[in-house]
Amino acid sequence: MSDLYSAGTPGPGSFLLVHRGEVVAVAVVGLVLGIVALVWPDATLTTIAIIFGIYLVASGIFRITVAVLPHPGGAGLRWLSGILGLLVTAAGVFCLASPEKSLVVIAFVIGFGWIAEGVIDIMAGIQGVVSPRWLAIVSGVISIVAGVVTFTLPALAVTAFLVFGAILLIVVSISTLLTLPRRSTVAAS
Repeated sequence: MSDLYSAGTPGPGSFLLVHRGEVVAVAVVGLVLGIVALVWPDATLTTIAIIFGIYLVASGIFRITVAVLPHPGGAGLRWLSGILGLLVTAAGVFCLASPEKSLVVIAFVIGFGWIAEGVIDIMAGIQGVVSPRWLAIVSGVISIVAGVVTFTLPALAVTAFLVFGAILLIVVSISTLLTLPRRSTVAAS
């Protein structure tokens, strides 16, 4: 059995002996969150957008605070931090004011990233930087198509991301619970 599951002397090998309850709790929470996301996808997406908005507001306020407090970074860095803090805070307020629209923005960012990645993959395939070349080109085309679909149908794309993520969360949580050795197995090792 792996050292991760061993119950020997304290250290990295006795992880499950000490933290078994936490591993079970995290897996159960993951399972519940995955089910909730599948049953109520709209509410879940809105909640994600609100949490993201809160994070952006807090991050922006932190950057503004860093800008006004004295530190050895110099005036230019302080101004940059302050301006960035204002922009991040404004983005957070936008997310909180209109969670549905902020999800579309997130989809556009993902779509743009896929298109850029696809162009890079195709260029690497054409230039022979990677091997096999045809696989890089196919990967690039798939990335570009995914990016265009995300741009064209952003709400559907975000919902698909949520459903796929929820299914993965459920599968990983169940897998963790099913492969976790019984308490007596861990103690006997």
